[in-house]
Amino acid sequence: MPILARNAFEFFSHSPEQTRRVGMRLGALLQPGQVVLLEGNLGSGKTTLVQGIAQGWGSPNPVSSPTYVIVNDYRRADGKHLYHADAYRLTPGNALDTAILDLDFVLKDGTLVLEWAERVQDGLPNEFLRVVLSWMSEEQRHLVFTPQGKQYETMLKKLQQSLFGA
Repeated sequence: MPILARNAFEFFSHSPEQTRRVGMRLGALLQPGQVVLLEGNLGSGKTTLVQGIAQGWGSPNPVSSPTYVIVNDYRRADGKHLYHADAYRLTPGNALDTAILDLDFVLKDGTLVLEWAERVQDGLPNEFLRVVLSWMSEEQRHLVFTPQGKQYETMLKKLQQSLFGA
């Protein structure tokens, strides 16, 4: 059995700044209607990655964790939205699950980045990019990107090219 899933890509970040830069490259590739699922323990770098995603996507707003507000909505000049949701405080079957993941509404003019995605299984789309982050040391994080669906396989290849060239 392989160590990584087919088409998965792993990246070792050596600083929060490097994690943000990876996020910036990913954010630049995101299109309305796409979903990024983030998983990892507290302190694994999820919000740091989203800071970069939002910047690369084109939001001028500072990013903070939506743990208590559940969803932050970042907008860019063209009117598109980046919905940054956090399922940490949700329990399976919670009515808020449905509100967060009203994907027809959210994805019509926006992109969804969901932290603690492993806590919300019902209602998730069939296709997405999953990023699992792991704490390795004070400065180092391990990121594993796994695409689910052709558009996300293509996105991941573009991300790899952006990070490492040809």
